[in-house]
Amino acid sequence: MSTAGQKPVNEALAREFGLTAEEYGNVLSIMGRTPSLTELGIFSVMWSEHCSYKSSRAYLKTLPTKAPWVIHGPGENAGVVDIGQGLAAIFKMESHNHPSFIEPYQGAATGVGGILRDVFTMGARPVANLNALRFGNPDNPQTRRIVDGVVRGVGGYGNCVGVPTVGGEINFHPAYDGNPLVNAMTVGVARQDRIFLSAAAGVGNPVIYVGSKTGRDGIHGATMSSSEFDEDALAKRPTVQVGDPFVEKLLIEACLELMATDAIVAIQDMGAAGLTSSAVEMAGKGGVGIELDLDQVPQRERGMTAYEMMLSESQERMLIVIRPDRTEQARAIFDKWELDFAVIGHLTDTGHIVLRHKGKTEADIPLAPLADQAPVYHRPTAPALPPVPLGQITDPVGIEQALLRLIRCPDLASREWVWNQYDSTVGGQTVRRPGAADAAIIQVEDTTIGLAMTTDCTPRYCRANARTGGAQAVAEAWRNLTATGARPLAVTDNLNFGSPEKPEVMGQFVDAIAGMGDACRALDFPVVSGNVSLYNETRGPDGESVSILPTPAIGGLGVLDDVTKAVGLGMPDGCDVIVIGETRGELGQSLWLREIHGSQDGEPPAVDLQAERRNGDFVRAAILDGTIVACHDVADGGLLVTVTEMVMAGEAGCTLLAPQAGMRPEAFWFGEDQARYIVAVRDGKAFMDRAAQASVPCRVLGQSGGDGLTLPHGSTISKARLVAVNKEFFPRLMDR
Repeated sequence: MSTAGQKPVNEALAREFGLTAEEYGNVLSIMGRTPSLTELGIFSVMWSEHCSYKSSRAYLKTLPTKAPWVIHGPGENAGVVDIGQGLAAIFKMESHNHPSFIEPYQGAATGVGGILRDVFTMGARPVANLNALRFGNPDNPQTRRIVDGVVRGVGGYGNCVGVPTVGGEINFHPAYDGNPLVNAMTVGVARQDRIFLSAAAGVGNPVIYVGSKTGRDGIHGATMSSSEFDEDALAKRPTVQVGDPFVEKLLIEACLELMATDAIVAIQDMGAAGLTSSAVEMAGKGGVGIELDLDQVPQRERGMTAYEMMLSESQERMLIVIRPDRTEQARAIFDKWELDFAVIGHLTDTGHIVLRHKGKTEADIPLAPLADQAPVYHRPTAPALPPVPLGQITDPVGIEQALLRLIRCPDLASREWVWNQYDSTVGGQTVRRPGAADAAIIQVEDTTIGLAMTTDCTPRYCRANARTGGAQAVAEAWRNLTATGARPLAVTDNLNFGSPEKPEVMGQFVDAIAGMGDACRALDFPVVSGNVSLYNETRGPDGESVSILPTPAIGGLGVLDDVTKAVGLGMPDGCDVIVIGETRGELGQSLWLREIHGSQDGEPPAVDLQAERRNGDFVRAAILDGTIVACHDVADGGLLVTVTEMVMAGEAGCTLLAPQAGMRPEAFWFGEDQARYIVAVRDGKAFMDRAAQASVPCRVLGQSGGDGLTLPHGSTISKARLVAVNKEFFPRLMDR
């Protein structure tokens, strides 16, 4: 039983629960009395950073969220977009960062489980999972433990629940040593006329609890995720939920079966803050009251208090408002799937949430002020220190050695060790597996529709210039979708930053949002769902609080009307290899600079959103008409790394021509200029003429063929050697 029940409710306890003195004063004003322990717990989680977005809400409202194809934007469990033929894609990305440091396996596993529920609670069958993972320094002894646990957790849950894990990204940096990032994304498909929302309606309608029983795991998980870590972080293991993917699979099937009837009025998963958030949000959105009898809540532990039941974050649970005449029909469905089903309350016209337990009223809170008077902060911001200007750069190792060093580095090394632990083809709808294309592709069952999906962010760019980095993250996601032939539709974001109480961190957040908004508007790529994760901080060796790199991860979704027209990145034989876009040789913040010079200086590459739109639209049209037979966007490592990745993934090698006249070879081959793609075409001259007519810059890089990469000075690196070098990192890291 929680020790909180042994303490008097006062300002000191409120502070322990994460409320400030001013916030606690507002609670007293709303209630007109001292709250009960359960009431204090409800306020603390609903007003936590994790649930209320009190430091970020004002800025999130500046992002574009509408487009003709957007059916539901932010505010629901997940975003919903029109993909044609009366179907919708429902998708979202969410963080499970702090839990994944404390207990890597369960933290990552329950992150996957939670995001799956956000999607199927709206009526969608999940068709794909992705993830965006950031780990600490590979030389840090605990990094191996965290990588191992997180990867096994992601694969273990996704594989068992039967949803393919098809894509994602992984970075390493010392800034994540004590605070890894685990961002999970799920995409589902539903009929547009069978989308379920969370706003409760109908006074007297029963409130149904379904799924697993409630235990004491995860209590105050939302408030734990709204504070900094300290040296006692591992003592917070009881705040980490424990998942069961086999129960989740049953819950998916039972919910979808019930959704095929007309029984459901509203439905909400029990995620962060558990029964509290689901009950408060459903009733609050619907403008009704809700009364719960906690004696009826299925419990797996004895002697649970009202406080514990309301704040538990036990997994695989849902709350449903149902038509009274369909209760027994619904019960029969959940009995068939061997899941708990309990009528635990009903809707009222009081506008309050009322909780009763063992004959006593444990809570009676007005819902409107719980939402309307939740704190909104405009915290002080400070400009970040500008990056050190890029000085005179020399090339100490040459092109060949630099390439080999880059493709074995943690940021570019093969992720095969990770992918092989994920089932990427379960369900039989995967068209492009991890590593085969710039975005994963799923074919929608019984249609020709393809859904392309990706996760992207370059945190080192964001640290150097958060506005440029925010725009670049969106632009790269848009490019990765475009590089398959998909039409980009919308974004889900996962905004991972340090403490908003630090003006420099809040400045990074505000600037990143501004950059994201610039790119989303320029590319017609609205934000339809997302998550904010703040207080990603740990204690440094001197006791100081250290922030992660600003990491606004972007999950992008696009559609192909005819999935057979999609292309991958593997190099085909007998093609002209052409770079689309202007090459200026920008080496600031590049991986070449970091890996060869040990420097993280300079401004990140400029983001020209008009060029992104022009070049991307041109490339997509040429993919869809069959002119481009392979495509890869240019990102980390620049042109030479991009060509090398195409060779490693394809059937042919490539012979490269001399670099652009007047440009130093290392700048040409390793600069990370944006708005570029490398494409393979059968008729280079005709393609170049077409590009010129569209005012799209392009240049022939070489011709495909052979079995290796032939550099301009004549030396050839075999494909076998490239692949071997590229695969070294993860086995070496995990065999320590």
